[in-house]
Amino acid sequence: MDVRTATNEQTLTWIVGLTERDATNALSEISALATEHSALLFRVAFSVLRNASDAEDVVQETFLRVLKHQRKLATIEDPRVWLIRIAWNLALDRRRRLRATPMVEEAEEILRRHASAEATAEVTLGASEGCVRILRMMDRLPRKERAVLRLSALEELGTAEIAAILQTTESSVRSCLFRARQRLRERMETEERRQQP
Repeated sequence: MDVRTATNEQTLTWIVGLTERDATNALSEISALATEHSALLFRVAFSVLRNASDAEDVVQETFLRVLKHQRKLATIEDPRVWLIRIAWNLALDRRRRLRATPMVEEAEEILRRHASAEATAEVTLGASEGCVRILRMMDRLPRKERAVLRLSALEELGTAEIAAILQTTESSVRSCLFRARQRLRERMETEERRQQP
C-alpha cells in the first residue's frame, strides 16, 4: 500500500490493524468528539502552555491517543473528562520538555486573543500588565494548587470534573482551590500595599 495515496480508512487499517469498516466507524466517532471538544481541549492546553501552536499540537496529539485507544471509547463513562485528562497530561509533559515561555510573550498571546478595536493603548497596556502579574502569581503557587486553580478559573470546570482529571477526591480539590485562592488574594493585597505611596 502506498501511504501517500491511501485513504484515511486504508491508512488506519494498515497502522492500527482495523478492518476498513471499523476504521470508518472510528474516524466518524473521533471526528464527532473532535468537533464537540476541540475548543475546550485547546483552552486546557493553552492554560498550561500559554502558546497557541503548542496548544494546537497537544489537541492533535490528544486525538491521536484517542485513535490509538479507540476500542476503549465504548467503556468511557464521560468522554469529556477523559479527553481533558489526556490533554492536561500531554500539556504538562510538553511544558516540562519545552523551555518556559517568557511572561511578555504570554501576555501578548492573551491580548491577541482578547484584543478589542475600541481599547486604547493605555487600557491594553494596563490589561497586559495585570495579566502578567496574575499569571506570575499563579505560577508561584504550589503545583497542585496551581493546577486546580487553572482548571477552575480558566476552564470553568466543576469540582467533580477537576477531581476526575487530576485523579483525586472532590474534597481535596475544594481544599486546594480554597488555599490557592487565599494565597493568590494575599499576594495581590501585599503587592498592592507595596505599590501605594
